[in-house]
Amino acid sequence: MAPLMRLSQTMRRTVPSALSRASIVPFATGAIRQFHATRPAGKSHNPRWLSDVKERLKRFQELDIPPQQAEKAKELFNYVQTHWMELLAGEEGFLTAKEWRGLDKHEVAWGDMDSMGNQYCRCRHVNNVMYNKYAEAARVNWLRSFAATSNSDHRQEWVELMTPRSVGLILRSIKTDYKFPMDFPDQTTVLHKLVSPPNYDSDHVLLEAVILSERHQRPAARCFEDIVVFDYRAAKKTPLRGFMVDELRKTFEKQETSRKECEDKIEGLIKAVKEIETSAV
Repeated sequence: MAPLMRLSQTMRRTVPSALSRASIVPFATGAIRQFHATRPAGKSHNPRWLSDVKERLKRFQELDIPPQQAEKAKELFNYVQTHWMELLAGEEGFLTAKEWRGLDKHEVAWGDMDSMGNQYCRCRHVNNVMYNKYAEAARVNWLRSFAATSNSDHRQEWVELMTPRSVGLILRSIKTDYKFPMDFPDQTTVLHKLVSPPNYDSDHVLLEAVILSERHQRPAARCFEDIVVFDYRAAKKTPLRGFMVDELRKTFEKQETSRKECEDKIEGLIKAVKEIETSAV
């Protein structure tokens, strides 16, 4: 993990001397402009649709509605409970199948927390630095997954991205947005996605990570990562290999396909809940 240098929750860091000689700006202005929330625009449903749908489906359990509608509501509730991550993260373009999960139901340890408060209130929650550590571990696993699925001709080059042997990756900057404080006990699943497809002259990769609380079924934090492609032998930035660009662009296309599919599923789910409400009146 050494080449992917860790940062705290700050937005800037001092780059290594080799990078300084290469005149790399720690946080490029162009990268900042591309870091933004990626919830689909123009959708009619509430951005808090998941909690809203679950609340509405729970309400049916308290009402005297026809058995057919009650059974349908139960099926929908079970579907949401089982597929919440696929729908919630997939709507934003994250690929949620197990092979794309950098961390999958990682146990939050008691030692991940710190304490804040006073004599009247003692609150324990996951230390802010831990979110960046979760993102770092997930990022390495996410990138290593390309080596696992690559053909034998390029597998070693994917593996060496995680090392300082030849062409590797260096984390240039990370911005972390905290959504709510996780605590123990909980599990976290961390997903990464490409913010934009790279070009054949790209010497950096922009990623977004979402850190999900399994217990609360919602994002606990988001990280926006700017990663430099660095040639350790020449001590300077270098473009991504052509075959890497091809794979990453295919991945971006999969993200977009997943996004559209999940948007349609969510719209269908909300419509089904409305139909139950209408027929139950």
